[in-house]
Amino acid sequence: MLSEHVLHRPYATEAGTRRFAERHGHDKASDAFTLAGQLRLSSIGMGTYMGPSTDEADASYTDAVIDGIRRGINVIDTASSYRCQRSERAVGRALRQLLADGELFRSEVLVTSKAGFVPFEGCPPSDIAAYIRAVTVERGLCQETELMAGCHCMAADYLTATLDQSRANLGLETIDAYFVHNPETQLQTLDRSTFRERMRDAFAALEGAADRGWIRVYGLATWSGLRAKPQERDYLSLAELVEIAEEVAGPRHRFKALQVPLNLAMPEAYLLPNQQVRGAQLTVLQAAERLGLMVFASSPLHQGKLIRRQPSHVPDLVIDHHAAGLPPTLVKALQFTRSLPGVASTLVGMGSPEHVGDNVRLLRVKRAPLAWLAQAATPCVGAAYSP
Repeated sequence: MLSEHVLHRPYATEAGTRRFAERHGHDKASDAFTLAGQLRLSSIGMGTYMGPSTDEADASYTDAVIDGIRRGINVIDTASSYRCQRSERAVGRALRQLLADGELFRSEVLVTSKAGFVPFEGCPPSDIAAYIRAVTVERGLCQETELMAGCHCMAADYLTATLDQSRANLGLETIDAYFVHNPETQLQTLDRSTFRERMRDAFAALEGAADRGWIRVYGLATWSGLRAKPQERDYLSLAELVEIAEEVAGPRHRFKALQVPLNLAMPEAYLLPNQQVRGAQLTVLQAAERLGLMVFASSPLHQGKLIRRQPSHVPDLVIDHHAAGLPPTLVKALQFTRSLPGVASTLVGMGSPEHVGDNVRLLRVKRAPLAWLAQAATPCVGAAYSP
């Protein structure tokens, strides 16, 4: 249960995010913020996935979040499983400090988290399988059959308990967007009918959480499911997922957000027309717009691989003076993802203030032109696709 002193209210709002953008004085021409629905979100957001589960990394993440918010980032993404819950707690410490010092209003920042992969407590246990079973099945949060791949669960009671823990870790009464983490993991062994039932139960639990004010909206954070072709085992259909949400809660459902990997090596969400919506064959970005889903792009640097090496077809890009001195590969990778139409915010791992310093410089850079984006994306992805 949440302790009394950790709750901060309310959540990201139109007025709050507009005030944040205005306070940071970014020229509108710089494209520093994206108007996503009614919210003004920094076009680069902060990810918290990478790094060891140590006190030193915790302190560095806390400093990075504080620095990032002070310098104009108002999108913070984390997950219960990231660094054994330490990332959520580091974000929580940063937010508490900024809120207590009057540097930030809760309504100015959008915070997201996830549940699905069973999180450890502080560090990996010596017997991982026994630990996972103890905190799920033995606590009565799921059945044996609902624990998939030995580490993944999206049973209703489990999601509710994990969300409650995430709120405590973050010190927030309301998490702005809460994601089911890589639900396609369950399609490794489940048939489609059973998967749909489990997705429906998960959405019902999250609608209940939204009714209680624990979250504002919910969605899916995926890895392969939205990049797959319809005939592949782990494929996810956005139209079907919206249909499930409507079955649960009608047209006023809160299934409103997605996370999908999107980078120079994995441009499928931009190029691959693998989604069918109302008779039209669309890409994930196009389908999300039509279905009213906000898209957060993850892994823009492909966990650093795209700084070291990029596909040979990626053309040069004129480097704005704000980005002078940064590695050209970093600039091209981030400019590609943050410039794609339909992306609300690009989530970049920032485990230290040094990382923040490099990334926030791009907030002052205009987004890349569409002609460059078309050249930079892998041409064969869309051409090779056949529904």
